[in-house]
Amino acid sequence: MKINKNGLPILSPSVEEVPSLDNNYCNDKKLRIDAFFNKVWREDDNVSFLVAQNGQILYENYNGFANKSKNELITADTPLHIASVSKVLTASAILMLVDADKIKLEQKVTEFLPTFPYADVTVLTLLNHRSGMKNYAYFTYNDGNWDRKKELSNEDIISVMKDKHIPLESKTDTRFGYCNTNYAMLALIIEKVTKLKYPEAMQEMIFKPLEMKHTFVYETDKYKGKVSLSYKGDVDLAVEYLDGVYGDKNIYSTPRDLLKFDLARYSTKYLNPELLKKVYHGYSNEKKGLRNYGLGIRILEFDQGEPFYFHNGWWHGNTSCYINMKKEKVAMFVLSNKFTHKTYKTKQLAPLFGDYPFKVHDEKEE
Repeated sequence: MKINKNGLPILSPSVEEVPSLDNNYCNDKKLRIDAFFNKVWREDDNVSFLVAQNGQILYENYNGFANKSKNELITADTPLHIASVSKVLTASAILMLVDADKIKLEQKVTEFLPTFPYADVTVLTLLNHRSGMKNYAYFTYNDGNWDRKKELSNEDIISVMKDKHIPLESKTDTRFGYCNTNYAMLALIIEKVTKLKYPEAMQEMIFKPLEMKHTFVYETDKYKGKVSLSYKGDVDLAVEYLDGVYGDKNIYSTPRDLLKFDLARYSTKYLNPELLKKVYHGYSNEKKGLRNYGLGIRILEFDQGEPFYFHNGWWHGNTSCYINMKKEKVAMFVLSNKFTHKTYKTKQLAPLFGDYPFKVHDEKEE
């Protein structure tokens, strides 16, 4: 793990040498991916789409509007809201701090956030969605728990949970429960440990070292009115009180920037091997099933075939998909700011590269 002059772990670009892909192979894959893209996506869709292998871009396509009223088109350099794919990057920052011995997975959240009201929740149960907490989007909306004319912050979530005595949904570490609150708390832990606000910490640890020049964390006072809009049909969706919370969402990026991030995760300087194994290990095995969750990554565990690693996202009209096929070193990134489930169909490309027998319908997953 590389440490910068301020004592922060930073994500280094991958220096691993990988073989160049054969031209015939690339052309064949490009034709097949293009056929898939044109079958799924229409001319009036908004989408950023990229497929790469060994860091080599096999196919990319950019279509539609970042801001239709201003006639601003989506290009390779247009940052779009990546929704819950932000969790993959938040998890990476936490794991880098674990590897640098600044955090332990087994540590209680109360050691970092003293007013946090749930004594048994650990860093690990935040990462793998086994904390048992409720989603802040629901408990701040209900029962007058929050004045929805005011923007909610990550710190406010703790105050509401504590002051309004919000109960757990389930006992900690008894079952999987996908919950945005977990990653909002992880963002606060990053702030506590690094002594930087989450947007600055992510910039210093990940975005800047990897030269992700079109990637940033949305902050209302800094970016309101300056980012791509979010659409449902032809209607742009209004900003709401939940839009200030980060860690679970609120990263804007491009497929090319996200490819740099994906490649860096193959570097031997990313995480020590034992910690990396924990990332891609499923933690929810109460009953046998296809779906599982590691540390900031979803997993499909087939009876036959390779495990499939991915993360989807959905926030307002923004949908996203990140596919991380480790064995084949294939990465796929799809971002749209015009609400659609098409984003999640991208997994259908996986059999082009390996043994992935898809028979599931998870288009609505985030």
